Amino acid sequence: MGRDLSALFDPVSVAVVGASDDPAKYGHAIAAQAIRANGRRPVHLVNRRGGTVLGRTAAPSLSAVGEPVDLAVVSVPAAGFEDAVDEALRCGARAIVAITAGFAETGDAGRARQEAVAERVRAAGAVMVGPNCLGLADNTTDLFLASDTFTPGGVALLSQSGNLALELQLRFSPHGLGFSRFVSLGNQADVTLVDLLADCARHEGTRAIAVYAEDFGDGRAFAEAAADAGKPVVLLTAGRGDASARSAQSHTGALTTSADVVAAACRDAGVELVATPRELTVVLAALHGGRRAADRRVAVLTDGGGHGVIAADAVEAAGLTVPELREPTRELLREALWEQSAVANPVDLAGMGEQDPGSYAETIAALLAAEEADAVLMTGYFGGYAAAEGGLGGGGTALAEGEQAAARLIAARHRAIAKPLVVQSMYPDSPSCRTLAAAGVPVFGATEDAARALAATAPRAPHTGVTPLPSPATPLRETGYLETRRALEAAGLAFPAAREIHDETELLAVTREFSGPYVLKALHLLHKSDAGGVALGLAGPDELLAAFREMHARLGAPSYSVEAMADLTDGIELIVGVNRDPRFGPVAMVGLGGVLAEALHDIAFTLAPVPADRALHLLRGLRTAALLDGVRGRPAVDVEAAARAVEIITAFAAAHPEIAEIEVNPLLVRPDGVLALDSRAVLA
Repeated sequence: MGRDLSALFDPVSVAVVGASDDPAKYGHAIAAQAIRANGRRPVHLVNRRGGTVLGRTAAPSLSAVGEPVDLAVVSVPAAGFEDAVDEALRCGARAIVAITAGFAETGDAGRARQEAVAERVRAAGAVMVGPNCLGLADNTTDLFLASDTFTPGGVALLSQSGNLALELQLRFSPHGLGFSRFVSLGNQADVTLVDLLADCARHEGTRAIAVYAEDFGDGRAFAEAAADAGKPVVLLTAGRGDASARSAQSHTGALTTSADVVAAACRDAGVELVATPRELTVVLAALHGGRRAADRRVAVLTDGGGHGVIAADAVEAAGLTVPELREPTRELLREALWEQSAVANPVDLAGMGEQDPGSYAETIAALLAAEEADAVLMTGYFGGYAAAEGGLGGGGTALAEGEQAAARLIAARHRAIAKPLVVQSMYPDSPSCRTLAAAGVPVFGATEDAARALAATAPRAPHTGVTPLPSPATPLRETGYLETRRALEAAGLAFPAAREIHDETELLAVTREFSGPYVLKALHLLHKSDAGGVALGLAGPDELLAAFREMHARLGAPSYSVEAMADLTDGIELIVGVNRDPRFGPVAMVGLGGVLAEALHDIAFTLAPVPADRALHLLRGLRTAALLDGVRGRPAVDVEAAARAVEIITAFAAAHPEIAEIEVNPLLVRPDGVLALDSRAVLA
């Protein structure tokens, strides 16, 4: 069930420690908000000087309140923070909201102080948000412990930014969105983002959870909690563009960025990932009504050709389709519209809206009823006729009245049919558009926002969730080429025959064990191909010996590997790797491999370990997936065997937390199975 946070969101009583009459102090803003709900629960103001604060008697200390305090907000200078927390715990506080800053964000000494306080809070059986946070609010319990007022609604916002919450408050308003809860995460010394996400998932007053996070802490636990939420989770995060490991020593490490990791975790967990506060608002507005499209087909209605083709392009760019309408639907539209109207898709009124605003409603009704359309986008001038200023004909005219009547008809039709309907208007704040918005139709001023909203309602591949990590295996002491290879072979991955040699005598002995052609590899080089440490297709002992002498003279490696040359005919080379992310743990990468892995960059990511069915889905999703099924006369390769190999490699990596990076490249996939041709691992 997760941690009990009831005292945070619905306490029996509240005390604001550091309440002040000075508007420049945060204790003033918190106290002013807290007393707004004084009828719901006792609210005590504490100021060490006593006297009055905001016209109310202030206690000089928590102990002087004279009764237990369930939740204490601590907004005092850093020097007095520990004493204030300890006193709150002595007074029975089950929850603490720590506004005070000056801890982990200041360095190691501050972090040590913070950890010591958090340990005392947990030992007392209490919970703490912060320190260095901006408070919290719960509109469902009339708990107001942040400096600002939040419009009630169904969105819980968990944020590392206070200003972002204020921006979202402004952006939410036109869409009828509001907040069930707001929590400023602060340093997450005790209560974490994961704890709050799990609690909001259980909260009846929350319909969707919005998260702004720069530091996930335990990113894997975040993904697990989001996957289990049972409600939409929308994530806005920053800093996704930098490489997760600048010093990566494998292709896998070099190709894996923070953005890839976060995107993979979100996809696995079913989280909507957004890039801006505007996009976050768009997605929440689309999901607010709970409508989901059955498929990805969109009918576009426009009153001008330009708006129609632009909207169609935006819809397709968002991953949706704009199919031609079938003849029965076209016939209905021809009966409702005039001759010059286009009825294929986009549907263009071609000026009829100016003659009869009711044509908008008739067309929307036909498109919502069409079996070949899963969602509808109306774009262009609608709203302009009833706009107070600047609209054709101005407000109050017959056209304006007709448009408002059409808006009411569209709203009624929308309520009767469960398909998503989204509107882009040049006049999103017009009375007609406000009528639509009030009926739950998302209305936007930008075409790309309308397309993104429809994409949020479209069906997605069922999220796989996060596969649990296996129990740690016995740690590897050495991760040289042969040691890694032997460990992977023991896990069930097939390699060609290989022997380690140090001199010509040992080399010739190998040729008596298995026949050529041979591969010669210089060992103890991480990127053997780049250093000229690999020779392929050596036909027999003479070629092998010559290659050894040349390579040894040039590289002087302490040992070499002589291997049976795999038959590359009809094979496809893949790369499979795992990079251990400091927040999300092992992250798997699969893609087209070989020496061109970084150049081709046809790769996919997911959290490891990766079951075979999930691996098969990733492989089928590659841009070059058609190669796996055979092209230009080449036979199909054994994709199922490749998926099983991905499962073996990623499960092995997940069971060895001491490995920072591991990859098999290339993994040769042939019509008759798979063979690992090279591998490397790097200890953390």
